[in-house]
Amino acid sequence: MSFRVQKAAAASFQRLVRFVNAQGSTKFGDLKTRPTGVSLAGAEVEVLEGDVGNGFRGTGKIDKIQKLLCPLPQVHAIMCIGLNYQKHATEANLRVAPYPVLFTKPADALAGPNEDIPVHPDAQSMLDYEGELTVVVGKDAKNVPEPDALKYVLGYTVGNDISARYFQLPETSGGQFCYAKSFDKFCPIGPCIVSPGLIPDPQKLQLVTKVNGQVRQQTETSDMIFSVAKIISHLSRGRTLRRGTVIQTGTPSGVGLFMEPKGFLKNGDVVEVSIDGLGSISNKMVFE
Repeated sequence: MSFRVQKAAAASFQRLVRFVNAQGSTKFGDLKTRPTGVSLAGAEVEVLEGDVGNGFRGTGKIDKIQKLLCPLPQVHAIMCIGLNYQKHATEANLRVAPYPVLFTKPADALAGPNEDIPVHPDAQSMLDYEGELTVVVGKDAKNVPEPDALKYVLGYTVGNDISARYFQLPETSGGQFCYAKSFDKFCPIGPCIVSPGLIPDPQKLQLVTKVNGQVRQQTETSDMIFSVAKIISHLSRGRTLRRGTVIQTGTPSGVGLFMEPKGFLKNGDVVEVSIDGLGSISNKMVFE
């Protein structure tokens, strides 16, 4: 096995946003202050040139956010980790395997931090939320040792691994995860991608998920079974983890499936996920 130790993924920004300005143009920007609220409308940013593949550079020009968009216009892959919080494994009464549970979402699952989420009729009966710390890979990685893994992080953001639990049931789909979580826009992220320089330890972040203002999930990422570094190292073992890949790192306890009575989402419900230093996303479920 061989690997190359590279420099840290270049993040020439503090908080990367993608937005529409008052003139209707779509731009990348660097938000210099911690995000407050869920829309960021009216916030000032430095306009950036570039993209995830080629890097960003500041222009010195200031603009205002009229409408906040998903920070990534597209994605190479969305990789997701299941059963990665100890308290969640306990509430689910499931044994933790030696390696992380891995499933994927298609590119069309990507959605913005304030977008409505359309829900197909067959996905409505057991619709659930999963607030998650989300990682964006900043450069290609292969066979990365754990001590070097965080050097490959472009930044961190907030995510929600929306799940149609009906299609996770063993009697329905054999207990597999992928299909249940792969509907269009079932992966909202945002509001920005925060530079690793502002997040010295991704295992010391507070995560809160609310449904219609009621707290459902509240934990610190220290409860993760597999750390961000372990996840990146594992995902790059013998295979290339491409830059721009989104990694959802698992959800803590408090999902609707294990509430009594069940806390499944209904038409019009608003799910807000917040993580210290990263901001909040807020998405309304819209049944089709």
